[in-house]
Amino acid sequence: MSEEISEEIELIAYKYALQNAVRYGGKASEGPVMSKVLGERQDLRQRAKEVATIVRKVVEKVNSMSLEEQRKELETKFPELLEEKKVEERKGLPPLQGVKEGSLVVRFAPNPDGPLHLGNARAAIINDEYVKMYKGKFILRFDDTDPKVKVPIREAYDWIREDLKWLGVNVHEEIRASSRLETYYEYARKLIELGGAYVDTCTEEEFREARAKRMPCPNRLKSPEENLELFDRMMASPLDFSQFGGRKPVVRIKTDLNSPDPSLIDWVILRIVEDPKHPLVKDIYVWPTYNFASAIDDRLTGTTHIFRGKEHEQNTEKQRWVFNYFGWNFPQVYSLGRLKLEGFMMSKSKIKLMLEKGSERDDPRLPTLAGLRRRGILPETIRELIVQIGIKTNDVTVSFMNLAAINRKILDPIAKRLMFVAKPVKLKINLERFGVDEITARIPFRPNSREYREISVRQGDEVYLEKDDVEKFRKLRLAELCNAEIDVSKNEAVCISTDVNEAKRESLPIVQWVKASESVKVKLYKIIGSEDYEVIEGLGERAMRELKRDELVQLIRVGFARVDDLTSDGLVMIYSHE
Repeated sequence: MSEEISEEIELIAYKYALQNAVRYGGKASEGPVMSKVLGERQDLRQRAKEVATIVRKVVEKVNSMSLEEQRKELETKFPELLEEKKVEERKGLPPLQGVKEGSLVVRFAPNPDGPLHLGNARAAIINDEYVKMYKGKFILRFDDTDPKVKVPIREAYDWIREDLKWLGVNVHEEIRASSRLETYYEYARKLIELGGAYVDTCTEEEFREARAKRMPCPNRLKSPEENLELFDRMMASPLDFSQFGGRKPVVRIKTDLNSPDPSLIDWVILRIVEDPKHPLVKDIYVWPTYNFASAIDDRLTGTTHIFRGKEHEQNTEKQRWVFNYFGWNFPQVYSLGRLKLEGFMMSKSKIKLMLEKGSERDDPRLPTLAGLRRRGILPETIRELIVQIGIKTNDVTVSFMNLAAINRKILDPIAKRLMFVAKPVKLKINLERFGVDEITARIPFRPNSREYREISVRQGDEVYLEKDDVEKFRKLRLAELCNAEIDVSKNEAVCISTDVNEAKRESLPIVQWVKASESVKVKLYKIIGSEDYEVIEGLGERAMRELKRDELVQLIRVGFARVDDLTSDGLVMIYSHE
């Protein structure tokens, strides 16, 4: 590639990198910039590798600049790119075929063995969106009938209720599977009477061997009456295995012995748990399996549509067997791909392990809804993300940058913009060139807002600036106060003008500052990866004293943060994103 073409590509990449960085809080991404460059110079598509090398260097250069520097550079050299296209309006979910207003019934069935995470939120929000669309009914069904492997946590019931409320999900009816055991027993008995189920006393090994040969275990061939008698004995004394020759009985549904999928052959609908560890149900030893309890409840609650992860496709086929035996119409099922948040652990087992090691469910390192909430992610952000993804069957990986972009769009016009200084360096204000003793900064809390604060600075007052700004710039503008020259030898900021147009002409960096006598101590926790964080100690302006817990603000030139705690001498905040 010639030097002339390389320079041209650099210029094209530079303008689009600046646009991308300004649009997304100061950090440009190579992918979108590369697409823009090749869109403008399609003749270079065959030389994409060379172009990518140039784009990478340009993006690194742009990302080394502050957001204010990026914005000024864009305003000066490529003002046409500031007129961004109107943000595409949020698209709703596709309509459901044949559904009439008031006829839709959906259910969200979490297992209360841990907190909800972003993946769970997908099914909950999709259900709720359709309920709102068709004025339907939303059922919250706690799937808590596995007191051995997925042992419910007492607190998790309330966690789930709180998370759904935070998401704006309106629950019309709540049921708990573990409180409906007698109903499952009743339908298991009916299924045996129909000849569709039997009490199996084969060992697991014997059953697997028979299944491999597509042969039945002996009790499968017995009459319904014989199996009902075995069922009654099992229910009367579930822990007395001597009546079954020392073997632990289970109840199996009769399916196709020749099914190519072994897991679909005669799956268990009731089993005995010898040492159940259920927080709400005591001294019960016969428990329904997930698929049997779900099938019965879906029918009895009138569920018409099911939105679930595609990993449940096998479960759908199992549950269909129950419906077919009773002659019921099966709900319409939509399989959803997995939703992963890049950079976070999405495994429920790993989340559970962190909780067992002492983490709280609202640990901001976790992709739990409580963790995202504590990190400053809005429920509207999660809902918009889920609706944008829709009901696709393919797996979707969302980067935190995507989530942050939506959150930023919502927060930007409403969050207070406040000054925070990390690694503070103290300087004296010198107003001698002005010939006045005091100047006042009138700073709006938001762009074009009538709400503002005034900060007055007198001759000799001390202010804090960031160490990097003091070392990097000899001349700068203290936001809304004055243009100043930095005299490191005297530890002074010499105010020379208040003219903002002069600052623009000279492209002076606009920096945040904090009046020393009014400063507020701030500890800012910033998440690094999925398992660590760093603590940034700094100082904030006086207005931070008025903040409330959970309030979300924009720290100028730093990013968005949430007030996590109020202390006697300051604030603890959690960094959200740029």
